[in-house]
Amino acid sequence: MIKNDYHHGHLKEDFIQIAMDFIAKEDVDKLTLKILSDATGTSRSAIYKHFKNKDALIETIIERGFDRFDKETTPYLFDDDKSLIDRFYLTGKLYIEFARQNPNLYRLLFGKKYAHIREELLSIKDEDCKGFSALQKTVEEGQRSGVLQKDDSYKQTIAIWASMHGFSSLIIDGFMDVEEVYEDVYTTVFKALLTGMVANKVKLISTIPFLNQILKPKS
Repeated sequence: MIKNDYHHGHLKEDFIQIAMDFIAKEDVDKLTLKILSDATGTSRSAIYKHFKNKDALIETIIERGFDRFDKETTPYLFDDDKSLIDRFYLTGKLYIEFARQNPNLYRLLFGKKYAHIREELLSIKDEDCKGFSALQKTVEEGQRSGVLQKDDSYKQTIAIWASMHGFSSLIIDGFMDVEEVYEDVYTTVFKALLTGMVANKVKLISTIPFLNQILKPKS
């Protein structure tokens, strides 16, 4: 039996942590239940007491992954000490950094292969999708305050999310060589988003210098 530091009274949590650690380094497709049993020195039957198959394990990882994603990407959306525009800008940076630092987990959360599991767990139209819900509420706040154009907040939120997702995917999947210039490109992406969404003749306050230049009231 393999010597290990895992506590067999908490095997389910141990299995989940091992799987999360594995995905941090390897593609999820390489994850097997045997890896969990070898790491903990337990039998396959011990795993089946907690997860009937790999999909059941993946379901739990997706749940945990989205909890982590929400916690790491949304804190600025609730920071009332920052201007609305700064909150959008900083949240976008956190989104991209999450993808850069956790590419395999990001692909698992938003990829097609396990979409059937993800869709059973949550929908972006549900409050359970906390990241999307928080962003949509911030968009609606922007509309009420006159900063953003009056429009369908759901569609506006999708437009913002799609921009962040698309750019993040370019970075982590290497479709284009943008890693070395991703911060400058993000600035360009953000400018383009704001140009299409900011209301006319609105005075914005930002602590980010370039925003003050591009967001002057339109004549």
